[in-house]
Amino acid sequence: MQLLLVGLFLVATLFANNPNTLDSNNSTDLKNNTKSSLEKEDTSNLQKVLYLSYKETPTRVIKGGIFKVTIKSLSTTNDFTDIVYELSNSRGLKLLSDFPAREIDSRYYYETFYFLVTSTNARLPDFTAELLNYNNKQFKKTLLEGNKLNVVELNPKKNFSNIVAESFSLIDYKTTSYDSTHNIIIFAATATNCDIASFKLNNIYKQGIESIVESYFESKITYYAIVDKKMENLAFSYFNLKNNKFELINIPIVVDDDSVTTQSDLKPTNQSRERLKMTVAGAVALVGFLIILWRKKYIYLILIIFPLAYIIYIGVPSKEVCIKQNSDIHLLPVINGTIFETTFETYYLQKEGKAKNWTKVQLKNKKIGWVKDEDICSR
Repeated sequence: MQLLLVGLFLVATLFANNPNTLDSNNSTDLKNNTKSSLEKEDTSNLQKVLYLSYKETPTRVIKGGIFKVTIKSLSTTNDFTDIVYELSNSRGLKLLSDFPAREIDSRYYYETFYFLVTSTNARLPDFTAELLNYNNKQFKKTLLEGNKLNVVELNPKKNFSNIVAESFSLIDYKTTSYDSTHNIIIFAATATNCDIASFKLNNIYKQGIESIVESYFESKITYYAIVDKKMENLAFSYFNLKNNKFELINIPIVVDDDSVTTQSDLKPTNQSRERLKMTVAGAVALVGFLIILWRKKYIYLILIIFPLAYIIYIGVPSKEVCIKQNSDIHLLPVINGTIFETTFETYYLQKEGKAKNWTKVQLKNKKIGWVKDEDICSR
């Protein structure tokens, strides 16, 4: 009987506490709702002083291409230091700069954003603008809604290089022998309004970027392609945005037997300088020989011996160089260029040539590589 009374007492206690709990929850919800309403009311009461509109938007864009959107901003107050933007809800686009390019004309701010189209299903972002000032005074944020874009997907031929640009042109190019079955082509190019990092050739044995300067205004690239020796011409196409058509780029493959191939040798001034020195030395030796025939005095042999020794010194490279352990062997003499082998022990390789701070070597598999001078060991 006592246990029954105790049980009834506990049940009564629980029922007595439940209303309090519900009241507490209702009170908390009421407070939160009230707070939320006040916040909304505070935001809605802020003064709207900033107005946005589109000045320039594309009627169509091409997948893989770069386009710009210009927003016209007008503030009815001068009490601000900057306009900041938050972009949201975009689709199929890559923003190329965190900050817009700005032009100010009287009270109008023209903000230009650049985008790369990555998908056929693309939408402009919603642009939310806010004024900043030193007094922490708040103004109402302004929203400019984005819209769906008309995206065109190209149907290129097999020689398409993935480049969509307003222009793409070769600066220079050079071809040398890579191994017994391949040549290596090095070329430099410049492009405007282009995602130049996407450049790629089809049906190539090996290829890659040696240096690149990315910019949606003007970009530059130094590229290499290792091709079969039987190939006589390297051809690829890109889509020209101005002309609205595919354009073909041709690189004739003429193998250069120069012993030095570098990125700067696309305009080979250093090699020409060495040849000029050898030509002058040869001319001096010839003059010395003629003087000997004329005067019959062998003291003039000095005019022959020294120039010939100089020619031999320049023209005949050392047969072998020592490469330190754990040294990188590069495809081209370019900082941060492609590394296709690292020495796991000390190597002794045949020296093929020299460039500034680099030594050209022939690997054991007969391929050509470049080693930094600091990785050459003294024997």
